[in-house]
Amino acid sequence: MSRAELDALIAEVQSAGIEVLVNRPLSNLTTYAVGGTAAATVTVSALEDLQALAAVTARYQNVPVHVVGRGSNTLISDDGVDGLVVFVSAPANEAVIELHGDDVVVAGSVTMPVLARRTVKAGRGGLEWCVGIPGSVGGAVRMNAGGHGAEMVDSLQSALVVSLRSGRCTTVSTEQLGLHFRGSALASHHIVAAAKLATTSCEVSDGQKELDAVVAWRREHQPGGRNAGSVFVNPAPGAGSAGALIDSCQLREFQLGAARVSEKHANFIQASDGATASDIVAVMSHVQDTVLKQHGVLLRSEVCLLGFDEEVMGRFADPRHTDPDRVNASHGLALLMGDVSE
Repeated sequence: MSRAELDALIAEVQSAGIEVLVNRPLSNLTTYAVGGTAAATVTVSALEDLQALAAVTARYQNVPVHVVGRGSNTLISDDGVDGLVVFVSAPANEAVIELHGDDVVVAGSVTMPVLARRTVKAGRGGLEWCVGIPGSVGGAVRMNAGGHGAEMVDSLQSALVVSLRSGRCTTVSTEQLGLHFRGSALASHHIVAAAKLATTSCEVSDGQKELDAVVAWRREHQPGGRNAGSVFVNPAPGAGSAGALIDSCQLREFQLGAARVSEKHANFIQASDGATASDIVAVMSHVQDTVLKQHGVLLRSEVCLLGFDEEVMGRFADPRHTDPDRVNASHGLALLMGDVSE
């Protein structure tokens, strides 16, 4: 990417009526509150703005584009990020969540707790577990987020996806999204603009009790403060949970710099004042190495890493991304979105 290409993209995005911030600090835009600056950032909420942005970015294939969403599951490098970083915010109106019989259609920018509470208030059940997920619906689709015995693939029927590479906006079925445990076929340049989910009928009082139970469990078992939720994906069935493996290595409260393994939950890494992304990666690396040495299990990151070098990215990448089924799903979605041709 040349600076001239980035400047031209910025000018066109601004001409489309979308504000662009240059060299913006990113540390206050993620739950870890660390990281450097972005060459350029935009924040979009309305679908028409997202489509206008995609129409521009599609003409600049050499400019890296990164979708961060709401930053609840992202670790940004201290060196910052090249290219364009896209944040998504929810419009402040009720229309972002619509009920159609047993189905709910929700904007991808809506947070999961808001989705859970709004559906229960409307007498719809099945999504109460979402109240414990801090991120957005779009991010939850991308990562096939889950908890309390449920995950997105259980209720998701389709998603409206926008490609910042082709400019195309397409409704994609759950099967075409290639959802798997804490992942999907969606690429970094795809934005989930909306999702359609199935619900069931429920008494509002019963739904509220379930919401309260999920919130209470989270408060009791998981830490607050500056973290990005579970750091490592659970390994293959039968290999134990990531948290249990880390705990068995007596790594709770292990600390490097201003980052440490949580004393409350071993699969959480906390950042304190003065922490850097390098501190967090150093703790992640030590945990990964220790678990591999003691248990022969290679943990991969559930947190999205952005702006790091190939060595760091390779260390935590899921080797299963090269599995034929996942490769085929990614290629199929890329064809559907117009990112590649036959």
